[in-house]
Amino acid sequence: MTIKLSSPATHQFWEIPVLYEDEHLLALAKPAGMLTSPNRNAGDQPSLMALLHAGVTAGKPWAAERHLTYLANVHRLDPETSGVLLLARSKPALMKLASFLGSEQPCQKYLVLVQGTPAEDRFEVDAKLAAVSVPQSLGGDPPPPDPGEPGQSSPDTMPKAYVDSRHGKRARSVFLVRERFPRWTLLECQPLTTRPHQLRAHLRYVRLPIAGDSLYGGRSLWLSRLKPGYRLKPKHTERPLLGQPLLHLAELTFPHPVTGQPVTVTAPLLPKDLEVALKYLRRYGNEERGAPEAPEASEA
Repeated sequence: MTIKLSSPATHQFWEIPVLYEDEHLLALAKPAGMLTSPNRNAGDQPSLMALLHAGVTAGKPWAAERHLTYLANVHRLDPETSGVLLLARSKPALMKLASFLGSEQPCQKYLVLVQGTPAEDRFEVDAKLAAVSVPQSLGGDPPPPDPGEPGQSSPDTMPKAYVDSRHGKRARSVFLVRERFPRWTLLECQPLTTRPHQLRAHLRYVRLPIAGDSLYGGRSLWLSRLKPGYRLKPKHTERPLLGQPLLHLAELTFPHPVTGQPVTVTAPLLPKDLEVALKYLRRYGNEERGAPEAPEASEA
């Protein structure tokens, strides 16, 4: 079952899979690249919640048949993140679920592809995080430089969060290896706190940046580095398999806000780019040549 949404401003269309629903809850599979909520700095870029609210107000068939009058997202997913987005159909349900998600329970399981290979199959990062807006006059540690332009960071290119043991806020994450490749690793990530960019900042801190996450030091994944005898068609430019960070919330477990019974919602379908990248890593990963970085020349 899906919910059909469209944006008049951008002429885009989506079929959003419904992962779970009852009279109190609705869980959807948010696509990668889509805002969860409106952002004043994003121009006309559509957001999932704005489109849903517009559909409820307009009495779209998917809203009318569910008798929807209230929808609020219990948590937020960054634009680059896909997977389970849990929505409450009443304010009491929203309050109960939001309280649970802030309780440091291991309830979320993300999948990410990272650059590098951890020594252990399970490891934890307990490192306080600060935002780049922390005033330096207060003695906060300076944010790390932009990995793309060392020493030339700017508000638009520097990481949004960094480890600061003195002025940061408590942040804990647990990581488990799901699949290993010679230079890359598929990780399951369980954030026990909910700081902005927590997983991205923690993975950078332990030198395992997310593939394609240039903001936090991650390099792109290129097929030309994997496939022996790779040839690019004339007048074509190679695009990276992963040129931007992709995080996928594959599973969310929580107590039902009314019955108290445990509920587990899963989003089994990975973002297409991540699925394709894993396919090529499984086929050619053992033959990868050189450092995991962009090729010097991308045109034939």
